[in-house]
Amino acid sequence: MFDVWKNILAEVEQAIPHEAYTTWFKDVNLSSIEDGSVIIEVPNVFKVSQIKKKYDGVIRKALEHNNIEFNNVEYIVSSKSKVRVRSREISIHDVMSSPKVRKPASSTQTKSFSSGLNPNYTMDNFVIGSNNDLAASVAQNIIKAPGKRHNPFYLYGGPGLGKTHLVQAIGNALIKNNPELKVSYMPTNSFYIEFLEALKSKQGNSFTKKYQKVDVLIIDDIQMIVGKEATQQAFFDIFNELYQHGKQIIITSDRLPEQLKSVDERLSSRLACDGAYDIQLPKFEDKCAILRMKAEFDGVEIEDEAIEYIASNVKTNIRDLEREYKRVLTFAEFKGVTPLEVINNGYSNTINTNSHGTVSAKKILETTASCLDLTVKEMCSKSRVSHIKTARQIAMYLLSEELSMSTTKIALEVGVKDHTTVMHGIKKIKEDLKLDFAMREQIATIREKIYA
Repeated sequence: MFDVWKNILAEVEQAIPHEAYTTWFKDVNLSSIEDGSVIIEVPNVFKVSQIKKKYDGVIRKALEHNNIEFNNVEYIVSSKSKVRVRSREISIHDVMSSPKVRKPASSTQTKSFSSGLNPNYTMDNFVIGSNNDLAASVAQNIIKAPGKRHNPFYLYGGPGLGKTHLVQAIGNALIKNNPELKVSYMPTNSFYIEFLEALKSKQGNSFTKKYQKVDVLIIDDIQMIVGKEATQQAFFDIFNELYQHGKQIIITSDRLPEQLKSVDERLSSRLACDGAYDIQLPKFEDKCAILRMKAEFDGVEIEDEAIEYIASNVKTNIRDLEREYKRVLTFAEFKGVTPLEVINNGYSNTINTNSHGTVSAKKILETTASCLDLTVKEMCSKSRVSHIKTARQIAMYLLSEELSMSTTKIALEVGVKDHTTVMHGIKKIKEDLKLDFAMREQIATIREKIYA
């Protein structure tokens, strides 16, 4: 059966993009083939839904090509991934952390070198969605070959989106693969404080040499280095030494490298030499998947309608999503009712409901124009000037995404002739967003201001 599954995976890998394969088919296994049913084990419920939605047809074709007779294909969460948790006091960043997959660094490394990593942050419990799949794919490549590709790895995005989880998960996976590897994770503030202490004790050189000896350096929230010239210089020296010796460097920030004002230009260019990758705000489907996993591992029952309500009304980040989820469960427990009854009966009247009722087409148009230094009149004119045309297309995209507005209605709002122009504009922005990180940052900023 192993050989059959190996052949099927090889065919799937040929049929889909390489990065999609590495993202979705890691740890996916064939459980059994009996009575016309093919049972496939998948690490978590989110991957189950995505594989069924995107790749079920590809898998079925591969099964047929390998002469496997079947009536249906069933995807189940691997028994190794399932765990029941009594307490609800689990961070959404720690959700899905099973003792069976939690492997601390070896005793050898623990004694000789402290990584600073939280063992609860793993790739197995990092929920991959459309908002972070590119960053997650890069992470997998780094785990396979640290220092070879994507070095430095610069990851940016707003607070509460999972940057810390992802970079620490890379570190934990690298140690799992090679316990002798020296991996150092450090928030920038801690790096700064340690550097100051070293200067006070006249041990500045020792501080620099300490970090020049690591194999993987992970620095969280690099924007905190802004304005600290001596710390920048120390980091620059460490960075250069590690980079020249092919050591992996991983950086997180809440902004792009070029937006780090007052940072030495040499350092800024080094940070961006392999490009910058972002984690965006999760979309509705992503938020639903996160909440379903959270509920499963908390051992609580919550209706799909309740999950969808929370997901649709939290427009900010994963931390806020967790807060509203906990609030609904707390009220349900207090009132002795179900989570859906809490929502339907308005028990939790403090819930943050940034719903479509408070966001209008006018607000989206005004916010988009303002963020792009235009007036609404200019943006919705017939001008073919490049930056105005792009702003108009961004507005079309946001009207479609945030309000689910029809293309015909969007055409009326932005002053274009017909819905086909809108369809083209939305399609163009969606394509650009795949690799245009500056545009992704622009749209993320506009969204934040729309729901501020």
